[in-house]
Amino acid sequence: MRKPKITVIGSINMDLVTITKRMPVQGETVLGEAFRLIPGGKGANQAVAAARLGADVHMIGAVGADMFGTELLQHLQKEGIIVDGVKPVTDVETGIATIVISEGDNRIIVVPGANHALCPDDLERWEEKIATSDVCLLPLEIPLPVVEQAVAIAKRHGVRVILNPAPAQPLPDQLLDQVDILTPNEHERDVVLAGRPMEKWAHKLIVTEGKRGVSFQRNGEWTLIPSFHVPVVDTTGAGDTFNGALAVALSKGMVLEEACRYANAAAALSVTKLGAQTGMPTEKELESFLAEKG
Repeated sequence: MRKPKITVIGSINMDLVTITKRMPVQGETVLGEAFRLIPGGKGANQAVAAARLGADVHMIGAVGADMFGTELLQHLQKEGIIVDGVKPVTDVETGIATIVISEGDNRIIVVPGANHALCPDDLERWEEKIATSDVCLLPLEIPLPVVEQAVAIAKRHGVRVILNPAPAQPLPDQLLDQVDILTPNEHERDVVLAGRPMEKWAHKLIVTEGKRGVSFQRNGEWTLIPSFHVPVVDTTGAGDTFNGALAVALSKGMVLEEACRYANAAAALSVTKLGAQTGMPTEKELESFLAEKG
């Protein structure tokens, strides 16, 4: 079977992860239990999720000319991801995310850095790569004009677009009209649509609902695909794993319900280990997990 071909256009960050028993309140200092440097960024996370599930993945993004940038590029290459489309930036540092994990949840501060140096013109040389993809996968940790240009290129060539609207921001009607699938969580859905009638784009929505699972419209009715219950270590990157796995599943020709179950299973496995990418399953691990669950 031909491998799915997926182009991910998005952020590449180094995650600075601190683990603590409880979150400090304002003005308080608490002792942490551990600290890790872990490759992250929503774009890179989604690329790794898709690559581990057997897709040929081409990454388009930007990193700084610093230690983190070099390390992140090497890491993506080790995951089998093509990084020709990653732009080196010399006048700004690689993006970072500060993540505090406590009691099975997380709080995150992102400093975009080089991710915001990506511009629409950077995509022109990669038009053929986008055009020959099964899916173009886009999160929002890069400038919105880049997202809009990527969607325009993809639609010009009939390529399916999955837009993961995170971090959430209001999006123009034209962009929402062009994308094929929107994958917000419940909060992101409300911010993205910003008071506009959800019915207009409801048929494009796959809403992630944490422990409940994901919901989408089928024949005008909302359908819930339940999540898989697993021991939770770190929820960072669960949504990114879902999106990468969804892109793979749809590229393989799965119907939406089957694709959502496949992506739910991948996301469940991802939360059983520390770090956004650490727990992302391989194709074999995911197939084994699904076989066990029946």
